[in-house]
Amino acid sequence: MNEFFVSLMGWTGVYAPTALGAVGSIVGCARAGMTACRAMLDAESGYGRFVGVSALPSSQIIYGIVVMFTLQGAATPEGGTTLTMQPATAGGLFALGMLSGLALLFSAVFQGSCCAAAINASKNKPEVFGLSIAPAAIVEGFAVFAFIFALVVSGGLPQPV
Repeated sequence: MNEFFVSLMGWTGVYAPTALGAVGSIVGCARAGMTACRAMLDAESGYGRFVGVSALPSSQIIYGIVVMFTLQGAATPEGGTTLTMQPATAGGLFALGMLSGLALLFSAVFQGSCCAAAINASKNKPEVFGLSIAPAAIVEGFAVFAFIFALVVSGGLPQPV
């Protein structure tokens, strides 16, 4: 395989967790934020809770940034930088970065849906607010699992020379 495409795959994997985590956070926060705006028109109070819950999906971009920096360290040889990568390193970076990035993307999107549902439920029945955000917290847990998985597995990637 051409050295350029091998390196392109590797660097795509390095930056995928940030890019995909950002896309998911954007969609999730937008979805929950639009629901919060609609709920504010119907509710007499609790506006701050609605806005706070709508920001929950933003955490996936943070996880993506940390994974990106970890993978970036695995992509560059000690004491320098390089644009070319070994095929084994590039393949591992691509697979790990894309898969963890996709997990963060889907987690943020579906967490946004859970947050929107929590906002809808608590605008009509404020006493269920705490319980209504439990599904969003569970979805967040899966993002944390993907995050930890990416950090642990990145330690086993072939090291560049």
